[in-house]
Amino acid sequence: MKFGGTSVGSAQRMKNVAELIKQQSQGERVIVVLSAMAGTTNTLLQIADYLKVGNKSAATELVNSLEKQYIAVCQELGIDYVLKAFFSNMRSICMQPYTTQTEKEIVAYGEMMSTTMLSCYMQVPMVAALDYMRIDENAEPDMAEIAKRLQEALAKYNEEKILITQGFICRNSQGMVDNLKRGGSDYSASIIGGLLEADEIQIWTDIDGMHNNDPRYVDETRPVPQLSFAEAAELAYFGAKILHPTCILPAKMHNVPVRLLNTMDPSAPGTLINNDYKKGRIEAIAAKDGIAVVRVHSDRMLMAYGFLSRIFAIFEKYKTSIDLITTSEVAVSMSIDNLEHIGDILSELKALGTVSLDTNLSIISVVGDLQCNNLGFEAKVIEALKTIPVRMISYGGSDHNISILVQADDKVRALQTLHKAIFV
Repeated sequence: MKFGGTSVGSAQRMKNVAELIKQQSQGERVIVVLSAMAGTTNTLLQIADYLKVGNKSAATELVNSLEKQYIAVCQELGIDYVLKAFFSNMRSICMQPYTTQTEKEIVAYGEMMSTTMLSCYMQVPMVAALDYMRIDENAEPDMAEIAKRLQEALAKYNEEKILITQGFICRNSQGMVDNLKRGGSDYSASIIGGLLEADEIQIWTDIDGMHNNDPRYVDETRPVPQLSFAEAAELAYFGAKILHPTCILPAKMHNVPVRLLNTMDPSAPGTLINNDYKKGRIEAIAAKDGIAVVRVHSDRMLMAYGFLSRIFAIFEKYKTSIDLITTSEVAVSMSIDNLEHIGDILSELKALGTVSLDTNLSIISVVGDLQCNNLGFEAKVIEALKTIPVRMISYGGSDHNISILVQADDKVRALQTLHKAIFV
């Protein structure tokens, strides 16, 4: 059972989560994975930002202010103040020279504090993620090492039915405090559930499952009762915020179903993600913002082998992934969502041809059973967008996805027209 930051965002919500855990366990063994309390990670990042520019006074003030909030939460939970050492350590870090490690150590306190409080409130053991969660030199989970260390850690609590641990945080290949990046608590839960071959991985958030469109922009959306792993992965990658894309793989590899549930409405059925696949249906629509398109035009592409590999090598060099790609005989267009190294990428691409960059774009993805023999689905999508300028279309790379690139200003209208054409 993984609970996100909003699910444990206050003392009352922690009490609700504790009750939920007890109800769900019913004598079965449950491992609870917690995120930091809502807002805490952002505050800890602000503290690190002040330290980075040498403003130790402002950083310490934020630490003191955050501690007052946590003292109040402990009082409301009716537990002793059990976080004093954490805040003393944070103040000590504030007095030390800033290094690249500083931010990772400070941010890790969010998860350590939320789990410490819930462990004390529920009077159940806490298993420290830093004792077992490991990433390798490529910042990928070291599954063999995690499995070994996790079994050793759990062996100390064989008689306990409920155990609490941290999401997100880990140690790297040098043994230093690190993390699985943002959204990493989903990843933590999936890794743990997969390696232990759990009956089910439950991701508890503040929405009742994965909806068939974005409820912020589209009226009358509904939760999708069941998705395949492949469909859920496409939706998560292309904008569905409820689930982090990396969460899918460990669960899929070990065939452990993932259920998305709502902490605020525990009786809602949510969304079940497993290996079952329903044919002949479009399941959902998602949108991903902050997209840019790089276009390379060159007559040298014509009937030339190796040209695309030279382009891809440049993106690989700067660790920039490509979302969508379309090609013609003399041009290739690629969408990306990371502009950190765009200047260097464009500079090197100019040696291959004429280069242009378009920004402020959004990817709209329609996900379901979109195999080529399902006649009419593609036509329905294109027909719905007949009044919206389309920059790119990607179809055929997956049996589950049609992706359309539009201007960001047209995103909401595209989501609404597609929803009306497909689901209403």
